[in-house]
Amino acid sequence: MVIKNATVCDIDGEREVDVRIKEGVVTEIGSGLQGGEIIDAKGQYLLPLLVDINIRAEDSVLNAKNIKAVSSEALKGGIGHIVLNADSIPAIDNEIVLEFAQNGLHNLSGAKVDLMLNTLKEDSTLSNIAILLKRGAIAPYMSTIAKNDVAIKIAQYCQMYGVTLFCKAEDNSLISSGVMLEGNVSSKFGLAGIPDLSEVLHVSRMIEIARHFKIKILFKSIASPRSIYLINKAKQDGIDVTCEVSIHHLINSDEACKNFNTTAKLNPPLSSKDDLVLLQDALKAGQIDILTTLHQPSSPLNKEVAFYDAAYGCEGLKNAMSLYYTKLVKSGMISMSRLVELCVKNPSDVIGENCGAIKVGERASFMLFDPSKSVTMDEKLSLYCGEELYGEVKAIF
Repeated sequence: MVIKNATVCDIDGEREVDVRIKEGVVTEIGSGLQGGEIIDAKGQYLLPLLVDINIRAEDSVLNAKNIKAVSSEALKGGIGHIVLNADSIPAIDNEIVLEFAQNGLHNLSGAKVDLMLNTLKEDSTLSNIAILLKRGAIAPYMSTIAKNDVAIKIAQYCQMYGVTLFCKAEDNSLISSGVMLEGNVSSKFGLAGIPDLSEVLHVSRMIEIARHFKIKILFKSIASPRSIYLINKAKQDGIDVTCEVSIHHLINSDEACKNFNTTAKLNPPLSSKDDLVLLQDALKAGQIDILTTLHQPSSPLNKEVAFYDAAYGCEGLKNAMSLYYTKLVKSGMISMSRLVELCVKNPSDVIGENCGAIKVGERASFMLFDPSKSVTMDEKLSLYCGEELYGEVKAIF
């Protein structure tokens, strides 16, 4: 098979070339390639499949049916590799649940699925991190509800095994009663707010733990510009910390919660309008390392209720590539090659993979994306339901 005239875009930039695939492997890249099945991809992008390491199954319920569904949806959206969050139901905090979840990974026809482990049990004591890592969990996950002594023990395990700690910065005493960002919008609607200090305080704390133990920390789904500033200041000091932000937090403010719109009830909560601008500036300045769809689907039973009672999260997988392209690339916020870095290269590096380049000798793991087409977002519990998005995934290789 030869894919002709495509604009290949990967971490090495953009170029218009032909790509030959034989038995699932790229065997030749050049111009004027002939022979076998020919696909004319003039005007289309050939892109590496995306990687998203912050995904949940429906209602966070971990079972074979939900894993299969989320894997299938991911591939439709141009995502070839996902990592399921460990704070699921049941949580991946022991060998039995890990094995149960791994049994659901067999014979998937969609995106590759990996599992992280929850370092904290329900009673906030430590899980058996060493055993779970040895049995195939891709990375340890920790919420900063962990007390200092427990957080330090987790850091020591990460130091011992050389793995990146996936860290959700949040303060249990500040998030327990809130349902959206504390500010003018929450006051207007009479909803209990969550101050952004809930995140910022614990980002600062975990940066110092990373500094002391010389471990790698990925801060998951950051929403505060102040947190991003602290993380980038730490990078300048030589601390190995990185920052993940969701697409939703880059294009929506807390005003999306108007009319008690439960699809805008996210964790972490959407930022203020002023902070949204600062988050976009941080993206343009290269201060954000990884993007995520923060896919967290809920059944209508848990979403179509009063705002206070509604589950957190929204959908975002099925048209992920079109959403990224429309909101970030076509809008001029970032380039397509930068998108590949944020959605392929950097997240794959964190989990020990090496993706992002289309080159001879590598297995085919890419998509044809046509920016001239359009799709309508039809995920009912999406922030963008009914919107026309630009670009369509035409084929997966």
